[in-house]
Amino acid sequence: MVIKKEYLEDFVSVTQHAAIATYPYIGKNNKKAADKSATDSMRQKLNEISMKGRVVIGEGEIDEAPMLYIGEIIGNQRGDDIDIAVDPVEGTNFVAKNMRGSISVIAAANKNNLFNAPETYMEKIAFGSHIDPGVVDLDYSFKKNIENLADFNNKNIEDLRICILDRPRHKKIIDEARHKKIKINLITDGDVTGAILVSDKKFNVDLFLGIGGGPEGVLAACALDSMNCGFQGRLLFEDDKIIERANKMGINDLNKKYNINDIVKGDSIFCATGITDGDITRGVKIINDEYITDTFVTHKSQKIKKNISRNFNKSV
Repeated sequence: MVIKKEYLEDFVSVTQHAAIATYPYIGKNNKKAADKSATDSMRQKLNEISMKGRVVIGEGEIDEAPMLYIGEIIGNQRGDDIDIAVDPVEGTNFVAKNMRGSISVIAAANKNNLFNAPETYMEKIAFGSHIDPGVVDLDYSFKKNIENLADFNNKNIEDLRICILDRPRHKKIIDEARHKKIKINLITDGDVTGAILVSDKKFNVDLFLGIGGGPEGVLAACALDSMNCGFQGRLLFEDDKIIERANKMGINDLNKKYNINDIVKGDSIFCATGITDGDITRGVKIINDEYITDTFVTHKSQKIKKNISRNFNKSV
């Protein structure tokens, strides 16, 4: 079952308005206010859509409202049954400090076709559509993945480039990569965008890997699936409370490796609107009393992968 193409315009509007709502907080050192403004806008626009929507990947659980929480019912309860993954502001620090790379993100699939998981960490790996199955795998060592990629791409190891979050937990990988003279894109936040960089050779990223947020993994997987790229993830559980939540969601194999088709099944839509300038989108601008937005969108069944630029009157 495909998602009707008119929903693409609806979801693009959601992230556009959320990005605009965040714009006044750029550089104001108030990431909580930025996130709340984006969330309030996103909720309002989602509830205007003719759908029976449900948040399966959100900013928290029901007791953490007013964030868009896992299990929240959205839409006007007319139309199709759709599962939603959201991140009103990916890169709240980027907004607060006026740094590159913040986006407002949403992904959608038909009911029960999007991975429903608690908000926890995920071990991830992502690679381009030209990479054959078995070349890269989450279960391989970093050394094996890099050697396989170099052989497959007919490159020297030092000509490869990886993207990874700059975190102490990744020190061993980063040190090994530097020892092998592999090029590294170290990112401080924003691993939805980081994963998407493997999708196009213009970004010159051969492999994305490391431990980041599980919700961001699901969002990235939706975009990568539409572009026939590879993604694998494994949830990491810090305490019994998270394990209990996972069990309630039907997750009993706590060590399972999820391939991309386990995370998103069938058709999907992905939209990311830039708040500040980044690799896949430009940030919100004001020109002649109009907001200018730039949104990266994919729609799997329609074979859509493009950027949409829109102008809005400042009274929006």
